[in-house]
Amino acid sequence: MKTGNNKTTVKSRKKHTITICSSASFYPQVVAIEKELKRMGFNVLIPLTAHKMKKTGDFNVERYKTWFADANTYARKTFLTKHHFHKVVKGDSVLVLNYEKNGKQGYIGGAVLSEMAIALHFGKKIYVLNPLQEDIGYKEELLGMMPVILNGNLNLIKK
Repeated sequence: MKTGNNKTTVKSRKKHTITICSSASFYPQVVAIEKELKRMGFNVLIPLTAHKMKKTGDFNVERYKTWFADANTYARKTFLTKHHFHKVVKGDSVLVLNYEKNGKQGYIGGAVLSEMAIALHFGKKIYVLNPLQEDIGYKEELLGMMPVILNGNLNLIKK
């Protein structure tokens, strides 16, 4: 790359950015995986509430989901959803963290399904940490997004 004074400079390679998507119940794991991915050399984007939980050390999900107690605060849920959609679009790929929840292994809920759909629409690679839940009504849609199932191995993520 040439500069105005004819000196040659090396253009630095942009780091791969991964946006983590998960149920709020898994935000402690989001923070741990964020740290691991950064150690591996990735830029990492996490949900706004996960960032707040990390900062405060308070991972009590119910404290943040105020809309269940007061429907007037659903605007907050809307804001958080749109905010994370922007992070999905900004990233190069998404990593879905799907652990056991409510007795279901590989849980992926409605919000994460929506985030995955945004990723698919914008041509982002979709990684899923663990095998998909077997008895899920939208497994066809999940498989149709052509996710790479990592089987717990973050080293399979391509930079």
